[in-house]
Amino acid sequence: MKNAIPASRALGPVLLAAAALLTAGCGQGKPAAAASGTIYDHFRVDLGGHAANLQVAVSNSEKERGLMQRPDLGPDDGMIFVDESPQRQNFWMKNTPESLDIAFAAPDGTIVEIHPLYPFDMRTVSSNSDQLLFAVEMPQGWFAAKGVRAGEKIDVKAVASALRDRGYDPAKFGL
Repeated sequence: MKNAIPASRALGPVLLAAAALLTAGCGQGKPAAAASGTIYDHFRVDLGGHAANLQVAVSNSEKERGLMQRPDLGPDDGMIFVDESPQRQNFWMKNTPESLDIAFAAPDGTIVEIHPLYPFDMRTVSSNSDQLLFAVEMPQGWFAAKGVRAGEKIDVKAVASALRDRGYDPAKFGL
């Protein structure tokens, strides 16, 4: 098979990793510290002065998964996607059963654009700007109901704190 790794080559690194995990912390009396936050944790981040409970998507796999297969968002729950550098944002709703709104924001946290997203829609919704660091998905109608419009701010200090809690260095994201 093309690109297949022979089992004998693949097994060696696995055994070494298992041995390292088993011996790490031997004689120390306590387990090694784990990262304090995960993609499943929610962080309070103000959006235009209104509290939102956001999951923080940082890694490529977290961003690709987003809110797929999540029919259970609370009224103030959502997800913020954080990039390392400003860029154009592109999203779709593959396997996403709830209607959402997405706000695209600049590195200083200024919301630049807000767009509706529809369940299971495979069409790409792209930002107009290519200078965006954040995207925030919330239940559809949340931004309008709270009066949050373009020009409002995301609390970037809260985002930086959430990144630290997730084990990331906010400076890597310009924060």
